[in-house]
Amino acid sequence: MPANDLRELVAWLKENGDKATQGTTGVGTALHIAGVFFRKETGTSHPFVSYKGGAPAVQDLVAGQIDMMIDVAANSLPQVQAGSLKAYAVTAKERMAAAPNIPTVDEAGLPGLHVSIWYALWAPKATPMDIVGKLNGAVVGALADAAVRKRLAELGFEIPPRAQQTPEALAAHQKAEIERWWPVIKAANIKAEPPPAR
Repeated sequence: MPANDLRELVAWLKENGDKATQGTTGVGTALHIAGVFFRKETGTSHPFVSYKGGAPAVQDLVAGQIDMMIDVAANSLPQVQAGSLKAYAVTAKERMAAAPNIPTVDEAGLPGLHVSIWYALWAPKATPMDIVGKLNGAVVGALADAAVRKRLAELGFEIPPRAQQTPEALAAHQKAEIERWWPVIKAANIKAEPPPAR
């Protein structure tokens, strides 16, 4: 990849859109939707290559079989630190503690291209609130452990503040994410695919 920074990458993609490829973890996944958002915001139109997971996509990126991908830090950061991949920016408002030398998209020239891949724990709708409370307490306890926090930070995960580690905060966050991403999904005509037969 000849581009040395994010602006150069966008310029290269505009010139090579018919040849450039972006790896994703499948249609409708967070990484695919992030790629759709990236194309929309940058005015690029390169095709996607779907993989059955982040690891095979990163392997092909390192091998030069695809040109780029938007990925979770836990997958790609070790390859960046080893010098096998270039990191142009993090899609967050602040730099990552695990990689403070990588600029944010705002700093790199694409302000507002914020995408976060986040994880949470859900239970079936009818789960009694006392059970939900116990599950939440176990997660909060684990996230307060210094060794857990250190390891998650090394992997590039950002732990939300304690006040945001509640079922109510998760519900509000999920609602806000749906409201933000549904128009992108709808505009790109992304449809849910049925799960494979067992």
